Order: sequence, then C-alpha cells, then structure tokens
Amino acid sequence: MTDTTLDAHTEDFAQQIADQVESFLIALQAIAREADGGRAISLLLLEISQVLLAGARLGAQRDFNPQGEYQPDVGPEPDLDEMRLRLAAMLDSVDTYSFVFDPYVPEVVEGQLSDDLTSIATDLENGLRHYRLGNTEEALWWWQFSYVSSWGNLAGAALNALLSVVAHDRLDAEFTGEEEQLALVDEMLEGEDAAPR
Repeated sequence: MTDTTLDAHTEDFAQQIADQVESFLIALQAIAREADGGRAISLLLLEISQVLLAGARLGAQRDFNPQGEYQPDVGPEPDLDEMRLRLAAMLDSVDTYSFVFDPYVPEVVEGQLSDDLTSIATDLENGLRHYRLGNTEEALWWWQFSYVSSWGNLAGAALNALLSVVAHDRLDAEFTGEEEQLALVDEMLEGEDAAPR
C-alpha cells in the first residue's frame, strides 16, 4: 500500500530520514563485522551523532499519526543477535556503562552499549521496513514515536558513554616529556645561580 496523500515536502523529509536510518544500519553492521575496537569507538560516536540528528529532526516535526489502530505487518524482525554479540566482544571492558535514564527522576541505571545499539537498530529497522513497503506515514510515525519513547534516550546515553571513552583516552594520558622538561628547567636555573653577576 503506497501513501498518496502526503505532500512533496513530507515525502522528501521521509526519504532523508530513511537514508540516514539505512546509513546507520549499514555502518553499525560493518563496525561489528570489522571488530576493530580502536576505530570502533570513534566510528560509533560519529554514527550515533548522525542518527540523533535524524531523531531531533523527527522530534521537531508535526506529530505523525498511524493510519490504523494496529501497525501493518511488515514481516519478521531481522536477527541482530550476532551483531550484538560481536559488538559486546569488541567493546569488551567499555561495553557496560552507567547513566541517568530520566534526568527529572534521577536514578542511575546500568546498560550495555552492545544491547542499546542493537535496540536502536531494531527500532530504526522496523520503520525502514514500513517505508520500503510504501507506508510512509506509518514509517514516520514509528520513527518519531520510538525516538521519543525509546531509541532517542538510548542513543543519547550511548553517545555520552562513547564520548567519555574518548575523553578518558585523550585526557587521562600522561605527558611523558614533562619530567625531561622539568629537569632541563632545573639545569638552566642552576646554571643561572652559578653565573657571575
């Protein structure tokens, strides 16, 4: 069934969101397959940031409405368990993190990046199946609803966790040349004391 009542602006918007969603899903699968932990954190940070932009755009739009009381059947969900397991193995010690789920009801909860990324992918892929079957309004409704109710919060928490990993990696590193520089400064100061006045 194809939507024929949507205006050109909404159709164009839906195409842009679908492209961003598809790009995220392809990239996430590729990152999991490559299993390069060193590059994965930076790539995941980039991909989550981009898909959050799509979510923010959905949040700023009018409310989309489902066409019926029940979602149309779009077939079975893909099995993303292998991807989840690869992500968990690759992320290893940084997979588990803590975050505040609702800042207005501050309670710290624990999550796994691998689980959260897979959950985000599942939500996004469901909307993409609606879109590919021509159910554009349903796809937009699902992406918007699941952004506000689920994947937006998970993506924000995952982004914060990934940024924290990058910050610790770059800011916690010791400056190895510091001792040598201090010794040089001491030597220069001692030389000044010994020089005739």
